[in-house]
This record gives sequence, C-alpha cells and structure tokens, in this order.
Amino acid sequence: MRDHPSLEYAAPFLVFVALLGGERLVPLGPHLLYVLRVLLVSLVTLALSRRVISLRISWFWQSAAVGVLVWAVWIGPDLLWPTYRHSWLFENSLTGTARSSLPATLRAERFFLLVRLAGSSLLVPVIEELFWRSWLLRWLIDRQFWKIPLGTYTAASFWTVAVLFAGEHGPYWDVGLLAGIIYNWWMIRTRSLGDCILSHAVTNACLGAYVILSGQWQYWL
Repeated sequence: MRDHPSLEYAAPFLVFVALLGGERLVPLGPHLLYVLRVLLVSLVTLALSRRVISLRISWFWQSAAVGVLVWAVWIGPDLLWPTYRHSWLFENSLTGTARSSLPATLRAERFFLLVRLAGSSLLVPVIEELFWRSWLLRWLIDRQFWKIPLGTYTAASFWTVAVLFAGEHGPYWDVGLLAGIIYNWWMIRTRSLGDCILSHAVTNACLGAYVILSGQWQYWL
C-alpha cells in the first residue's frame, strides 16, 4: 500500500466493475452471482481500504437531504415524461438500454431483494465515494493525491469526475451527470467522505425501495 497508495481507494471499485463485467463467463445464476460479488468486494474493501474509510458524519440531516434530492433528480424525468428515456440520445449502442437484467423470478425473491438493496445502499456508496470523490477528484489535481485535502476544487477535476460518473450509468447518463455534480459539490462543501457516503447511501436506499415498491425494475440495470 505504501508503494501504491491508490489501491486503497480504487481497488474495491475496480474489482466490483471487473466482477460485473465478467459475470457472463461464470456458470452461476444471477442470484448467486450478485451475492458472490457483494461478498468478494466487501472482503477486498475490508482487507485493503478500511484504513482510509472515514464514516464520520458532521452534516447528518443535510447529507440525508442531499441524498433525497439526488433520488428525486434520478426518477424525476421519467415521471414527468414517461417516454423520455427511450430516446436515441439515451438508448443506443454505446449506452445500452434502460431495461433491467433482473429475471422475473428474482423480482419476487425476498432474500435476493434484501441482499440487492443492502448491496446498493451499504456497499456501493462506500466503494464509489472512495473512488470518485476521495481518490479521483484529488488524483486529477496531483498524483500525490494524499497531500491534497478532501474537497479541494479545480474545474478540471470537478467536471472530469462528473462526466466519468455520468458515463458509468449508461442510459441514465443525464441524471448521472447531475448526481455527479451534486455529490462533487457536497464533497467540496463538507470536505467529508462520511457525509458523501451518507448522501449516496440515502439516494440508493430510496431508489431501491422505489424500485421494489413500484415495480420500476429498469433502474436496477
């Protein structure tokens, strides 16, 4: 870790993405694949990153409110304009389509839904905020990123991270961009990884509950 400090911040996210991309090569059902992914990424996070994860929260209610705001931004366009997402601008060969890969049989499987909700609400916010806001925002400013205080602003790092965060979300790149802008701003405002994790966790928890209760499975790609 001393020779490669970026690994503490980037490894869990990169392992998560690699496992997601390699799932088609593994002869297991989607239920077991997701549980396995959550377990493996959790182990990597605990083994490599626990030293740099701070869950200290200074702005609890404000961070929770930011999380609710991002959730509203995420589902708002589709509620106001139901056919909006199916434009060529959002569904194409590059971004994919806004359709869930979750089999119908798993949509009624309570244990799987609980694991999926826990993974998206508790694990994903930690590894994504560690990667995007705690590491990449600073690494783009200076390769010796550990010397750069959390929440340091430069236009280049701010907008690069926002755009890359948008690209991560495929057909939801537009709301992903807005979410990236809001989360970046909140890191700059609070200078706190814990507050950004909380905001992201609230967003994902609200979205997961919305998916399950409303049957809008397309948000779980």
